[in-house]
Amino acid sequence: MPLPAALLPALLLGLLWPGAVRGRSPPGRLPAGPRQRRWDAALFARSVARLPAERRDATRDGDYLLGIKRLRRLYCNGTPFCLPDSCASSVGLLEISPVERGVVSIFGVRSGLFVAMNSKGKLYGSAHFNDECKFKEILLPNNYNAYESRIYPRMYIALSKNGRTKKGNKVSPTMTVTHFLPRI
Repeated sequence: MPLPAALLPALLLGLLWPGAVRGRSPPGRLPAGPRQRRWDAALFARSVARLPAERRDATRDGDYLLGIKRLRRLYCNGTPFCLPDSCASSVGLLEISPVERGVVSIFGVRSGLFVAMNSKGKLYGSAHFNDECKFKEILLPNNYNAYESRIYPRMYIALSKNGRTKKGNKVSPTMTVTHFLPRI
């Protein structure tokens, strides 16, 4: 009867290192109990066998941020205001979620609406997530963020001096009204 592939490394460990089976500890270590010996042998067997259940799927694309939701308030650099509905205690809390690499969605926790931008550059709240809710998050040299519409290039989220939203096609990333600082 053939041995399962997972037991083969443990068997080899017992044959090659007799101290693992008989309970001898390496010099300089205290004697290990039977539970510790079994645990050490199991870890060694898993590392040698490289069991598929233990393998991590690491990609080069940097997908480590996908699925991490950040609760933040967005403060604007050019005005004394923050993104509308984002200054009061629980009202202003925004959930910034990555959709793909460099692209995020912004969701108002209290309102339950996604921030979206239409083809004319006007910001609005959408109850359902769609392509107009995706924004490129651009880190600027002054450590602020600018949010550019994913499907309408060169349209940015911006606030006027009065705290109202500006049309995305009337602003550029060099203007301070498009610079936002995410804060907890």
